[in-house]
Amino acid sequence: MILHIDMDAFFAAIEQRDNLSLRNKPIIVAGNSKRSVVATASYEARKFGIHSAMPVFQAKQRCPRIIIVPGNRHKYAAESQKIMNIISGFSPLMEQVSIDEAYVDIRGCEKLFGPPGRMAQKIKAAIFNAVSLTCSIGIAPVKFLAKIASDMDKPNGITLISPHEMDTFIATLPIAKVPGVGKQAMKLMEILKIVTLGDIHKHDPDLLNKKLGKMGTRLYALSQGKDPSQVENNYTRKSISSETTLDRDICDIESARHILLSLAQRVGRDLRKKKWVCRIVSIKIKFSDFTQITRSKKIEPWICSSAAIFNEALSLYEQVVLKKKIRLLGVGVSHFRGKDVPIQMELLCPPGEQQKKQWESVDMAVDSIMEKFGSDMVKKASLANPTRKKPKQG
Repeated sequence: MILHIDMDAFFAAIEQRDNLSLRNKPIIVAGNSKRSVVATASYEARKFGIHSAMPVFQAKQRCPRIIIVPGNRHKYAAESQKIMNIISGFSPLMEQVSIDEAYVDIRGCEKLFGPPGRMAQKIKAAIFNAVSLTCSIGIAPVKFLAKIASDMDKPNGITLISPHEMDTFIATLPIAKVPGVGKQAMKLMEILKIVTLGDIHKHDPDLLNKKLGKMGTRLYALSQGKDPSQVENNYTRKSISSETTLDRDICDIESARHILLSLAQRVGRDLRKKKWVCRIVSIKIKFSDFTQITRSKKIEPWICSSAAIFNEALSLYEQVVLKKKIRLLGVGVSHFRGKDVPIQMELLCPPGEQQKKQWESVDMAVDSIMEKFGSDMVKKASLANPTRKKPKQG
């Protein structure tokens, strides 16, 4: 059996825990701009139909008395680490999949903690006693059903799908509830008259593969109760990114350059904190009509300095032919290895390599200052003065 543990309204719950005046009130964690989106909504806010990724202005329309709380990702990350440490104490097979959720394979743990339902209760109690936060837990023989089950009795619930109940559950499970089935896939489901996951099994696998590609093969396996994905306790994060919805749509290079530099700093800081270097840099652009594109580039040297990430992101941006104004920009990095992993060195130092190492040292020094005194203590001159023509490295 596999458990999926999902913290309840994680960011909002932390803010309500730490501020008594926010308890039992509709709050959202978000920026205060009209263009910002909701990161997390408290359950009091969800009663008004407010949910994650909803624009803040819509949340205000649905609940004029909504309270907007700015996020604190460092505090949330620290609480997440405490929770994951607790969960890993129940089974060595734990896979953290986001800041507030994890899978646990509990094979062989029954003798220590009892049957799955009782073990789930013990995990919930341990988390609440340590951080005063609630979670919901789904229990099932396979991962995808455990995730679905954790959402069925929120907040603070436990849902168990036993092996002998699995076939019936799959037969009646709405296809839209299956992870990975989005709006585009649902259009095809309507054409194929697929309403439940059980309906998938009625179709020819070759037809599903032709119409849906890899997703068709996956859905056919899931309809039989087969999920090849296992709990990976050596799971590593595959990407680091940061994005921002702009207060106003932009089309000028100077504004874009300023925003990309700020995002590159955030991404670089997270990368260095993990003592990683990366080899792929990507950007995300969402336009005023809500269409979006991504661009990525594999680079030859391994990098972790904010200046290097910014230069690559800017290069990608400058290759995009802009025909519409921009409402959102994002910068991401991927393809990691540890910073201290030895690599074959070239006989001659490539041009700019020495300068790159110098800027990495500067970044690490700045990271140390920010860690100790706060993120507003040190700022690049170009971020303090957006009117400068072009930010220099460093």
